[in-house]
This record gives sequence, C-alpha cells and structure tokens, in this order.
Amino acid sequence: MTDGSSTANLYRPKLLTTLREGYHVDDFRRDILAAVTVAIVALPLSMAIAVASGVSPERGLYTAIIGGALVSALGGSRFQIGGPAGAYIVLVASTVHRFGIDGLLVTVMMSGALLTLLGLMRVGALIRHIPHAVTVGFTSGIAVTIFASQIKDLGGFTLTPDPGGSVLHTVAALWGAGRTISLAALSIGLGTAAVIFALRRYRPNWPGMLIAVILASAVAAGLYLPVETIGGRFGALSGAVPIPAIPAITWSLLWDVLPSALSFTLLGGVESLLSAKVADTMTGRKHRSNMELVAQGLANIASALFGGICVTGTIARTATNIRARARSPFAGIMHSGFLLLFLVIAAPLAGYIPMPALAGLLLVVCWNMAEKREFARLMSRGSDALVLLTTFCLTLLEDLTIGIIAGCCVAAALAVVKRPVSEEGD
Repeated sequence: MTDGSSTANLYRPKLLTTLREGYHVDDFRRDILAAVTVAIVALPLSMAIAVASGVSPERGLYTAIIGGALVSALGGSRFQIGGPAGAYIVLVASTVHRFGIDGLLVTVMMSGALLTLLGLMRVGALIRHIPHAVTVGFTSGIAVTIFASQIKDLGGFTLTPDPGGSVLHTVAALWGAGRTISLAALSIGLGTAAVIFALRRYRPNWPGMLIAVILASAVAAGLYLPVETIGGRFGALSGAVPIPAIPAITWSLLWDVLPSALSFTLLGGVESLLSAKVADTMTGRKHRSNMELVAQGLANIASALFGGICVTGTIARTATNIRARARSPFAGIMHSGFLLLFLVIAAPLAGYIPMPALAGLLLVVCWNMAEKREFARLMSRGSDALVLLTTFCLTLLEDLTIGIIAGCCVAAALAVVKRPVSEEGD
C-alpha cells in the first residue's frame, strides 16, 4: 500500500481511490463505528459553534450534514471531517451583524467559489507554506477572541446592546455589567467545562462533550435554574434540512461582502489544509491539497444553498475519526448521515440545552485551540517571536486577515534581512 505521494497532485477524490483499491465488509464496520464516534463529538460542537456565531443552532447541523458529506465524498484526504469550525466564529458573527443572514450566505458562496478557483489554480501547495509562527499566532488570537465573546453567556451577563467590536470593547462592556452576573449560569457553564476536562483525563474514550451537555441540561431543568436555553433564545429547532435556495444577490451586496469572503477563503484554505496535514502525520499518508480545496469550495457553496454556514476541515473531529480507526471517506459521509438522523428524530430535545453549557463547551474548544506550549516555545526564538506577536496582536486588535497578512510580511522581511548575512558568513 502506497502513501499517496505519487498521486498527490491529481484531481481525484480519495473516495474514488478507495473504491478502486477495494472496499470490504470489514472496512465498512470500521467506518460506521468511526462515524458514530465522530457524530457524537460533532453534534454538540456544531450547535455550539453556530450559536456562538450568531445564527440558530440548526444551521450548524446543516453545515455538518451537507458540507461534511461533500468534504468527505469529494475531498483529497481519506480521513478529513468537514463541518463548522471554531476558528470561523468571529468572522461569521461579524458578517451576520453587518449584512444579516442573506449576506452571510452570499459570503459563504463567494468564499466557496474562490476556494474552488484556488484549487483549480493549484495554489494548495502554496497555502501550506504559510509560516508556522503565523499559524500559531492567528490560532491563539482567535481562541482568545472566541473566549471573550463567550463570557456573556458563560456568566449570564445582561448586555444591552451587545458590545461587538474588538476584544477590548467586549471586556470593557462585561466589566461594566459585572453586577448582572448569574451564579446559576456561571455554575452551569463552568461545571460543563469541568466535566469535559475531567472525562478527557480519566475517561478519554467517553464522549465528554455530549455527556457534559446532557448533564447540564438535566441539572438546569431538574432544579428549575433561571438560565437561558437554546429554545428560549431561538425557539424550537426545525426537524429537517431545508430545500436548497439561492439567497438574494445584488451587485452592491457582492461588493460589500467581498472583504469578508476573502477572509473566509484565506482561513478556510489554511484551516482545511492544516487539518489534512495533521491527518497525514497521524496516518503516514499524503493528501491531495488542490483536490481538497476544490472539495472545500463546493462544500461551502452547497452549505450556503441549504442555509448552512462556513465549512472547513476540522482538526479535532478529523483526529477523532482517525483514532476511531476509520478506513475511508465513507466514515465522514456516514457521520453526516447520523447527524441528519438526530435532526429528524430528536431536534426538539436540543431546545433544553442551556446557553451557559454551550459557552462552557466552547471554553474547552478555546483552551485546546490555543497552542500554549508552541506559543511559549516560539516566544524564545527571536525572529519567530516577532512574527508570532505581530500576528497575534493584530488578530486581536484588528481582524484575522490583517493579522495573517502582517505576520507573513514580517516573516518575509526577516527572511530577506537574514539571507545576506548567511551568504556573507559562507
């Protein structure tokens, strides 16, 4: 069995390669068990990311169902799991705030078209060469930004109006609203995070996120705690995937959302290929980067048509898929099928989930997203520290795109400055 290096540049989905090599009953058994495992992880996470992004929870499920299935069916990685990602939360929330749901859907479609174009232009290999310090910087910056955005629901604060803006604006608003904190909400939120961390340490094979959310829902309902729930904020969840529809598009809207679409494209390309690279490291295989970008692009277009949000490769769910001993892209397709089954059968139950529980879940996501050890290591390495801090600070104070561009520019400038010195030394 080859690692796929000889065919890494082909525009051929890994699903076709799997079928050509032969797919057997034992492979199906492994894939369906992996699919169940990943679906259990993806279920609460997809809803939590959607809610944190300022949209209804079912839109997160639409994204994982439609987008996730297409990423696996068309992608250049055997094990990639697509769906909504925490890294997008800030961008999606900002786009919804400025342009509404239709504006978001148009942005996601534009981003999908751009990702497809980048894949067809064979830009996949170039995206993977973004400096490591830039990747760590913007990932850590996003983690801090998401955490700040979740403090409101975590503590049940009352903020009118919602502060929006940068992390500094959010923190200042929360400081001013300190007296409105709800101990019941804070207990549920921190308790959810504590259960997830505890299960991860002592029972790593258990679905910690799902268990923690179910326990939090049971405690809040059983004790009649005064905490806001998904049902209270969004109403009952729809129990079906909607009929595909094209959002209202105008030339002026396309021009207005173009900067956001470029940010979505940049983040989607980096995030999906980084996830595929992690899968390669864990399995010894080689993904097809350009095919992966094309698949991500088509998945985003389809997700928007069904009312979903941004789709990208997700590192945690992809790693879970591999650890569950998945054999092929069928595992990712079936994980979407299990999520669809939940949506059809058990959607009303989601209305009982407390908002602080979802905030506690995202607190864990932020903790995992921030590469703390790598951040500390790079801080001790001179030029890498400068690139890291430039990216991190501008991601926090401005936005993701400016942070990434500035970090890459600083890295390029440092490389140019260093080159004559090394040549002179030779």
